[in-house]
Amino acid sequence: MKLVPVILFFIFVFQANAQRNDFANINFDKADAIALKYKGEELYNLNSLVEKLTEHLSTDVERFRAIYMWVCTNISNDYNLYTKNSRKRNRYLNDPILLETWNNEFKKEIFKKLIENKQTICTGYAYLVKEMANIANIECEIVHGYGKTSTMNLDNITAPNHSWNAVKLNDKWYLCDPTWASGLIDPDTFQFKFDFKDGLFLPSPDLFVMNHYPIDEKWMLLDNNKPTFDMFLQSPLIYNRAYANLSTHIFPLEMYNIIKRDETIAFKYKLSKTIELAEVVLMIDDGNTTVEVKPLKTRLNDDLLTVEHQFDKKGFYDVHLLINNDLISTYTFRVKS
Repeated sequence: MKLVPVILFFIFVFQANAQRNDFANINFDKADAIALKYKGEELYNLNSLVEKLTEHLSTDVERFRAIYMWVCTNISNDYNLYTKNSRKRNRYLNDPILLETWNNEFKKEIFKKLIENKQTICTGYAYLVKEMANIANIECEIVHGYGKTSTMNLDNITAPNHSWNAVKLNDKWYLCDPTWASGLIDPDTFQFKFDFKDGLFLPSPDLFVMNHYPIDEKWMLLDNNKPTFDMFLQSPLIYNRAYANLSTHIFPLEMYNIIKRDETIAFKYKLSKTIELAEVVLMIDDGNTTVEVKPLKTRLNDDLLTVEHQFDKKGFYDVHLLINNDLISTYTFRVKS
């Protein structure tokens, strides 16, 4: 098949709150059930698979949901493929010719494993979602950039390391990450386990940008207050479960903080769903012990959650916020006398 180069002109209608709440009136149970009905289908005929997934759904967001759900529950994240690519890309980082040669060769391996074994890395996930959405006449793009996780050495982020998708629904762009939504790799065995994360389907751009930084800043989908790359690197860690609870992380702005003993520190978030204040706890690690503590104060004003805490001893502390046992975010505090 001959590929004809084209110039794409995008008209972006970016609104800061482009998120799943826009579809609060849509029940995705039917789309999810269809995706699960065709679990195990092969990828050799994408047109047929997409037709099966979408023909009985009436809206584009439901059709996209069925495609996204199918990908997230059928495609495994290949850790060996990921590490192989990372090693080669780091090796050729300062040699553009060798890097381009490697990228071109590796793409063939990615797509061969994707089609034959339904195993891939983030590029394959994003590619498959885009191709299937396009077959369903839904505009969808691959977004390349930087993904930040708890296991990552931020000092070693020298090149883009992650890919995800942007999808246009009702003339408005939304974000999603099928790779991180599909499951996780066991840190001990390096085996992949399916564990669907619903919150990464059309999340708030304000929250998404905390651990997804696109090469092209237009894909932040933010009109104002776009973070710089340094701000992205310095921001707190948030986890996949955060997307099920939050729409925005407000404060603290940075991962590493210095405060005084007995100073009150406030953690602030905008919630995406109703919670019970009793569900909010802090897990604090001082380097020797880890304990769960109830915050000094927990307040809820509409959807604005404020959590306050004080340290009565100087030292270094890792602080993790949990909501209903979901790990939400992590911070480090140096407490001075």
